[in-house]
Amino acid sequence: MNKEIKTDLALEQKVESLLAQMTLDEKIGQMTQVRHFDDITIDEIKTKFIGSIIHTQGPTPGNDAAEWQAKFTELQKLALSTRLGIPMFFGVDAVHGQNTYAGATIFPHNIGLGAANNPKLVEDAAAITAIEARATGFNWVFSPCVAIPYNEKWGRVYEAFSESTDIITELTIASVRGHQGLPGQPVSLIATAKHFIGDGATDFGVEGGNTTLSQEEVYERLLPPYRAAVEAGVGSVMASFNSLNGVPMHAHRTMITDVLKGSLKFEGIVVSDWKAYSRFGGTDVINAGVDVVMAVEGDFNMYVDGVRNGVLSGIIPQERIDDAVRRILRQKFRIGLFENPFPDATLISKIGIQAHRDVARQAVRESLVLLKNKNSVLPLKKNAKIVVVGEFADNSGLQSGGWTVNWQGMTENYAGATTILEGIRKFSKGEVVYNKDGSGNDDADIAVIVVGETPYAEFFGDIGGVMNKYQLTLTEAHQTLIDTYAWKGIKTVVVFISGRPLVVTKQLEQVDAFVAAWFPGSEGVGIAEVLFGEYDFKGKLPHSWPKSEEDYQGKYGPNFWDGSIEPLFPIGFGLRYNESGKK
Repeated sequence: MNKEIKTDLALEQKVESLLAQMTLDEKIGQMTQVRHFDDITIDEIKTKFIGSIIHTQGPTPGNDAAEWQAKFTELQKLALSTRLGIPMFFGVDAVHGQNTYAGATIFPHNIGLGAANNPKLVEDAAAITAIEARATGFNWVFSPCVAIPYNEKWGRVYEAFSESTDIITELTIASVRGHQGLPGQPVSLIATAKHFIGDGATDFGVEGGNTTLSQEEVYERLLPPYRAAVEAGVGSVMASFNSLNGVPMHAHRTMITDVLKGSLKFEGIVVSDWKAYSRFGGTDVINAGVDVVMAVEGDFNMYVDGVRNGVLSGIIPQERIDDAVRRILRQKFRIGLFENPFPDATLISKIGIQAHRDVARQAVRESLVLLKNKNSVLPLKKNAKIVVVGEFADNSGLQSGGWTVNWQGMTENYAGATTILEGIRKFSKGEVVYNKDGSGNDDADIAVIVVGETPYAEFFGDIGGVMNKYQLTLTEAHQTLIDTYAWKGIKTVVVFISGRPLVVTKQLEQVDAFVAAWFPGSEGVGIAEVLFGEYDFKGKLPHSWPKSEEDYQGKYGPNFWDGSIEPLFPIGFGLRYNESGKK
């Protein structure tokens, strides 16, 4: 018998020994995830045997990382003071770096990493995210998102790597390895593959809508990255807000228990998404196979009482509760939480360090996709007079997208980031003029116009959805900005900041060069490095690029995988400087 099998047996023996000592209330507590500042009292962490805490939008745990760690240490001591002393998980949506902490390294969102399509880079970014998450007190991250978007109207397209199952599968493996290390290695933090399953394939791109795909389609296109994540040892999988052929995924026993836990042999934790108990059927969520529930925003007492009564009445089998708690304890033992329950203060000094930012800067450079470069207007000449146009050019919040410091992102600068304008000024040896709103006469050799989508997250970013704030094209203001400079006769370069491909066919015709920069995160200087030719373009489109709004008449967007619509640019397209005249 090899050492790894012996270790697994020893871990399982610890799990079973502890499980045998637990009361029903203690088990339900382990299955409960709350926010520390809103959902319960401090005393209830101890009296309700809370198993995990999530930090998300709302008051922060402190003013700096030391205070964050101190708060989580205080809360952990309450958990350890219970009868069995089971430590808590602390979870965070660290989806492109430890993005809830101002001053952390913020990477390009996954769509940009998909454009780079560099597994080693994704692994390095995930490893840095794990370090900076642990440095702020967390031991569970809700990342990576392994969705496969079928429609650019969906407000979470940027959270996914690509529309390609193959690309997503390979980068999922890299991300899980980066967050957790290789299977069999010591683990300090668990990652989460999400959202299981069909979140990006809903009809008409509606967040949390209905996914009407055949079983064959689900298995062939959507399941492979989850299989890969399980094989890579991912510690948790998050259930999705959407329904699958009319059945809410949180209550979909066939997919969660029979497929994920059964066929794929997933031994980790299935965690719910936000407020799932009240949204998706109460005890049906537990019986479907969800192990940990985000009992937030008023769900806490309803959830605890409902699960207890469900077990006592026989609606929820005791075996289902034991399965859930067994999985939770397994992961807590796996990451050494019983031996090392408190945050590591030595990691604080690593938050946002230059070595981490260098990796993020590399990710920015490799994520950029050159769609047009007429007459080789790029790279920029360093002695040219350049006018930089648009508020996105000098605003790290606007360039970073949603899930950056705040849930819905920022519209102002945040600590530690560099803007695109700062980068251009760093590399230029000529005059650089900043014209925020495009007004006035610009006597310049070339204009760099930075436009795009303002930050959004989840259903707030759905196009044509409830909020109806976004559209398939550039805003009128940004279209006018490009029109203005095209009319002036100045050579124009557009840098497009977005969470998805949009219809920009007219603008592509108007300008000399066009760069898809996605949401690059905190290292805006990386864009300037490529614009000035310090590095060549490497990025390739992770999604096919649409021609027109008319392509979005059906329930799926023109992501062209079925060949029914010819794209403006196919997936994998991207010019380099020595190919600048080609389309």
